[in-house]
This record gives sequence, structure tokens and C-alpha cells, in this order.
Amino acid sequence: MARVVLFNKPFGVLSQFTDKSMEGSPRPTLSTYIDMPGVYPAGRLDRDSEGLMVLTDDGRLQSRISSPKFKQPKTYLVQVEGTPSKDQLAALRKGVTLKDGPTRPAKVQQIDAPALWERDPPVRFRKSVPDAWLRLTITEGRNRQVRRMTAHVGLPCLRLVRWSVGEWSLDGLAPGQSLLLPEGRSWI
Repeated sequence: MARVVLFNKPFGVLSQFTDKSMEGSPRPTLSTYIDMPGVYPAGRLDRDSEGLMVLTDDGRLQSRISSPKFKQPKTYLVQVEGTPSKDQLAALRKGVTLKDGPTRPAKVQQIDAPALWERDPPVRFRKSVPDAWLRLTITEGRNRQVRRMTAHVGLPCLRLVRWSVGEWSLDGLAPGQSLLLPEGRSWI
């Protein structure tokens, strides 16, 4: 049976176990929080994004989670700059064309500000520019895709939190916390 770990990745943490950059001091990585040899991330989450990462020791499961061909839904809570219009939301629902080609249609809705933890450092606040929150679900996972999609429709991303991957969610996991799921179950 596969080991599956859910992890709430804090802002600024790399979604890998080692920092291979040549930048002066090492940056925080998954190894700062997870001491479980043999598990690896199923997909990535940018350093400036927060939220759910799934780690496993099962290569097939890893592929089912991260490969676009399996269309595993990933839901994000996205704070954007500006007030979304019906046209902007409709464009995201239809799918937008980015430099690397068209995206699949997204499920998106504007939501009230979610009850999330404070981010460190905090998101910049400007009195003159409104912001809004979206719940956005995609079934692929290109590099910085959600940020590029919202920017493409004129809604730059201020904060991005991956809330769920498939049936798993962040519910009850504080930033930096991980949860080893019970064995004896076939996942996905």
C-alpha cells in the first residue's frame, strides 16, 4: 500500500527536498518540515504559493495526481487585484490561450474572503486598488498556470493557496503541518 502525506506548504518554501540554487543562504525546503525517506511530491507548488501538497512513495499514484492526462482536479483560493467582471470570469471558464497554448476550461467563482492564516510576509495592501477572492479549479497543472490565467484576463494574482487535490484538502492542516494518511486504502 502506498504511503500518502498531505502537507500545507507555507509561503517561501521550495516544493523539493533540497535547494540546488547557488543563491547565498539555503532556502527552506520540504526537508525542513518532512522527515520521511522515500516519499516525493506529486506535482509542484511555486515558492510564492501556499497550500496543499501531496507526497507519496508510489510512482503510479504520483503520476495519476500530477499528469494532466488524468485530469485530477486541483482547487485554488486566489486573491486577485481588481474586481472580476462577468466577462473575465467567463473567459476563465471557457479557457484562455497562454504562450504555451490554450488551457482547459476552469471552474471559477468569486467568493468572500476565506478564513485563512496570515501570510508571512503579508500581501501588499493598496487602498486605491480593490481586491477579490476566487475559487478556481483546473484539471491540468502547467508552470504558474493559475497566476498566468488570472493575469491574462486582467486580474493579477496577489495570493495563491492550493486548497485541494482530488479528494484531499487542507481542511484542518495549519501551515507547515503534515498528515500521514492511514494505510490500507487504494487512493484515487
